[in-house]
Amino acid sequence: MAEAPSFRDYNLPEPLLQALDEANYIYPTDIQAAMIPIALTGQDVLGQAKTGTGKTVSYLVPILANLQPGPETQAVILAPTRELSLQICDEVFKLTKHLPFRACAIYGGQDIRIQLQELRHGVQIAVGTPGRIIDHLKRRTLHLNKIQFVVLDEADRMLDMGFRDDIKYILGHANLHRQTFLLSATMPPDIMRLAERYLHNHQDIILSRDDLTVDEVEQHYVSVTQDHKFEYLLALLAQEGAPKAIIFTRTKIGADKLGRRMKDHGLSVHAIHGDLHQLRREKIMEAFRHGEFQYMVATDVAARGLDVRDISHIINYDIPEDAESYVHRIGRTARMGAIGKAVTFVTPEEGGELTSIEMLINREIVQMRLNGVTPVPRRPAGEGPAPAPGGSRGGRRRFGPGRGRR
Repeated sequence: MAEAPSFRDYNLPEPLLQALDEANYIYPTDIQAAMIPIALTGQDVLGQAKTGTGKTVSYLVPILANLQPGPETQAVILAPTRELSLQICDEVFKLTKHLPFRACAIYGGQDIRIQLQELRHGVQIAVGTPGRIIDHLKRRTLHLNKIQFVVLDEADRMLDMGFRDDIKYILGHANLHRQTFLLSATMPPDIMRLAERYLHNHQDIILSRDDLTVDEVEQHYVSVTQDHKFEYLLALLAQEGAPKAIIFTRTKIGADKLGRRMKDHGLSVHAIHGDLHQLRREKIMEAFRHGEFQYMVATDVAARGLDVRDISHIINYDIPEDAESYVHRIGRTARMGAIGKAVTFVTPEEGGELTSIEMLINREIVQMRLNGVTPVPRRPAGEGPAPAPGGSRGGRRRFGPGRGRR
């Protein structure tokens, strides 16, 4: 059997290799091993891989291996959220310990004067959200006409969040002779069209076309009614233990309400969503990473880019509005080969949404029974609203016609 490659097999600059060693990055993950050799040749790359497999390092290594000393910005990395932008910058700082390169996080919600000062001092890598990047382009405090690298990280989520026109504006103002990397956990048609338009002679690296979710995530659903969700959540947490869990809601109001109810029951929890001040969000996330509380209630946008390696459970208190969001949510657990569990609460009216998720991931999600609560009975097709909890356990879920994908 051939020996697994190490980063030293890629003929990288010694200062970069030293930083990789100090970060304990010895052997590349699958996406890194597939992408780095191709990217080092100068080719554009369209890459798809499971969440939590090291995509950031897969593009940072070839970029850092080819940057040139000087004050000019040579790489711009677009990310859907400020949290992911900050985490990418943290990775840059880690890998440039022995290199003369600097990165700047550019995002809304931070005093723009801080960013202006950093840009004036010269940064080789600009990392940020599309809206604030465009703000700097229009102010002429950031220039892309001589840029060498453009990265679209989590491109599918950027499109989901309405950044399509912003992405086109940025790519339209970037140096035509750049190298472009487009990374995504899923490959909907919009991503493929974006790649066809803005990538040139690109190489596809598709590592998860038929398995969009992490293999190590044990996936279940719980049949509930809307009025009994909180009761079932308490039963689930008691049954599972769940040493560190993210609990997803669809709305900011729902996140706040659930967080308060959990605190009232003595649980160690904080809620996080886009209405919180940025500094407050960062403090909550840092405390969560360090294990200062057990449960985080979050909306999709607030949790996007959250990199915590030891999440034991993802609980979809509200089923996501689209199947792709489910993939991103459960990717918060089972990162870098760890084991995790995802549990989704499904009301009788949401059978269609659950089916859409199963079709996307090509996998059946198994029903979970909870101790101490009566399961919601199965609703035969064509009947009216499901009764309140009680009655027969029934068999494998099919609630009858659901609303389908939204």
